[in-house]
Amino acid sequence: MSIIGIDIGGSTTKIIGLRDTKTLAPCLVKANDPVASLFGAFGKFIDANNIALSEIDRVMITGVGASFLTKPIYGIKTVKVEEFLANGLGGLFLSGLGEALIVSMGTGTALVEAGKNIRHIGGTGIGGGTIMGLANKMLNIRDIDLIIQMAQSGNLSHVDLMVGDITKDALPGLPPHTTASNFGRISDVATSGDIALGIINLVMQSVGMSAVFAARGLNMNDTVLIGNLTAIPQCAVIFDNLKELFSMNFIIPPQAEYATALGAALAHD
Repeated sequence: MSIIGIDIGGSTTKIIGLRDTKTLAPCLVKANDPVASLFGAFGKFIDANNIALSEIDRVMITGVGASFLTKPIYGIKTVKVEEFLANGLGGLFLSGLGEALIVSMGTGTALVEAGKNIRHIGGTGIGGGTIMGLANKMLNIRDIDLIIQMAQSGNLSHVDLMVGDITKDALPGLPPHTTASNFGRISDVATSGDIALGIINLVMQSVGMSAVFAARGLNMNDTVLIGNLTAIPQCAVIFDNLKELFSMNFIIPPQAEYATALGAALAHD
């Protein structure tokens, strides 16, 4: 029998399954309506994994859109899971760790302490929604895939002020390429690609610093990144730089964008 986990977000629904201890191929569907997105993802998932409804023991749902579902999915036992619990369970499972700070990077960002107990410790409104909002105003673009594509040609030296730009002296723990001010050096020659990269860098670094402070407060060194933003190519590069700068172990596990859906499945009785 299989357990299905579904994370119903504001604009995307992610679904993954567990059969024994093995994960099934995940699916993602984008839609403005959470219920339409849910059923679209569910149909796509069972078709892709060749699963009959009779093989599904239960469906575990989480995410902001879960509140819109008022009855069981196709008559299958359907259980709602608290989202922060799903974040913690999914992040630990994918990373193979016993305890860690889980950073869920979606429209905004949630910080979850995960170990013997799982609890939400805070977060920030900065996330994917910030990238899209700033890009809409600065570049007249809201398509996240196009923003990412444009950023690949970007040069941060045309946008950000670096430590090396403001001092010739060596500063302990701050290499010259360290950001001194996001968008503090934006120039007239900055291209759309430069600005797109600057926006992504601003969001990732802000999230990363929130994670650094939170992890230090918890006396943790392992920080697991999950959520949609982990799929952005620049994410790994930016967090590798933060890892080097602050000696923090940032981990982006495989299937990180499906961690919350997987955590919902893991929360079954």
